[in-house]
Amino acid sequence: MAVASRLAVARVAPDGGAAGRRRRRRGRPVVAMTEPLTKEDLMAYLVSGCKPKENWRIGTEHEKFGFEVDTLRPIKYDQIRDILNGLAERFDWDKIVEENNVIGLKQGKQSISLEPGGQFELSGAPLETLHQTCAEVNSHLYQVKAVGEEMGIGFLGIGFQPKWALSDIPIMPKGRYEIMRNYMPKVGSLGLDMMFRTCTVQVNLDFSSEQDMIRKFRAGLALQPIATAIFANSPFKEGKPNGYLSLRSHIWTDTDNNRSGMLPFVFDDSFGFERYVDYALDVPMYFVYRNKKYIDCTGMSFRDFMVGKLPQAPGELPTLNDWENHLTTIFPEVRLKRYLEMRGADGGPWRRLCALPAFWVGLLYDEESLQSISDMTSDWTNEEREMLRRKVPVTGLKTPFRDGYVRDLAEEILQLSKNGLERRGYKEVSFLREVDAVISSGVTPAERLLNLYETKWQRSVDPVFQELLY
Repeated sequence: MAVASRLAVARVAPDGGAAGRRRRRRGRPVVAMTEPLTKEDLMAYLVSGCKPKENWRIGTEHEKFGFEVDTLRPIKYDQIRDILNGLAERFDWDKIVEENNVIGLKQGKQSISLEPGGQFELSGAPLETLHQTCAEVNSHLYQVKAVGEEMGIGFLGIGFQPKWALSDIPIMPKGRYEIMRNYMPKVGSLGLDMMFRTCTVQVNLDFSSEQDMIRKFRAGLALQPIATAIFANSPFKEGKPNGYLSLRSHIWTDTDNNRSGMLPFVFDDSFGFERYVDYALDVPMYFVYRNKKYIDCTGMSFRDFMVGKLPQAPGELPTLNDWENHLTTIFPEVRLKRYLEMRGADGGPWRRLCALPAFWVGLLYDEESLQSISDMTSDWTNEEREMLRRKVPVTGLKTPFRDGYVRDLAEEILQLSKNGLERRGYKEVSFLREVDAVISSGVTPAERLLNLYETKWQRSVDPVFQELLY
């Protein structure tokens, strides 16, 4: 596939505004306009993520719920602002501000951002080894704890808010979330729960070529429900069991099916960068960012945007910033940007934050393990993959599959991950201990919590705030 590689810097205006830049010639300002973006440009953006194996890195993102230690109530924006200011002052983070509100922090290639309900997210730097990844996690949690404890605030590692109703969750002052909040109920029954009451951990991984991307994308999608089972950790809702081991995962089945799911077309022979661009062009938009304001473009098409036909922004043409933003509003189980995001796991305690990247790195960054996964899953049907996605949130490792159970698959896959980590040569296998414990016992983290709820906790969810406190 021939892909144009012209990625004009001028197309990416700092504020996402109309593509163009001003330069001086003989003392006179001249505006140099670039041509409109083409589909080839959008493809080239994804292709630019291809890296040789020696440059592959590991990026980890994890979310957590802040709460008042005395009342267990969710923390409000004012408290979050104070935590962000405290982190900036004490640990030398730069503030990210929107409309005079601190909404995040940045330090080198790491950033801290706020999800719609105030969930705290660390987007980690691209790192070479899992030892570095785990050190980054530990450093972040140390900093957050140091600032939070002084304010009577703790942070909870779980996949779904266990105690409080949707109406109890504070709303963060971010323009894009207001647009999403108004749109979600129009396209699914659980979108607001996704926004305000879920937490995840995900790992971002590189690819070397289009073919390598395809293999990793397919392996990641096929195995995402297995990861969901192993890391299932969201069994409570509003103070009692909710009927799921991973309610967070189930929520994605009725959030917005135009932008989520298992993407059956990834398994078609014709799949590649171009097919993903075609898919993304047809995913309805959320917004366009212009002059430091979010313009509501919900339900509109990026294809129309490409030819200046957005009713809400007449005549505006997209920049690569707009394309990059649009790609972040697509939520399949594996997401393609200039890397691949594995998105199937519930939030959890710190040990599992190191275990998830270890699980995927061992499988996808080792050629033998990746080939074994490709062989294992090559004859799985779309119907089987969809069945796993829908049933695993309920029955976890006990979900039947062909002539066995998901636990049997998980045992085989774990061994492939261990082998892959061994061959990497960084002594990283120990990070899989948490996964090993879950699979060997057959008891998911959610089932362990449910057992505590029925026994030691005497049918109260309040102790979970201490059990899974960072």
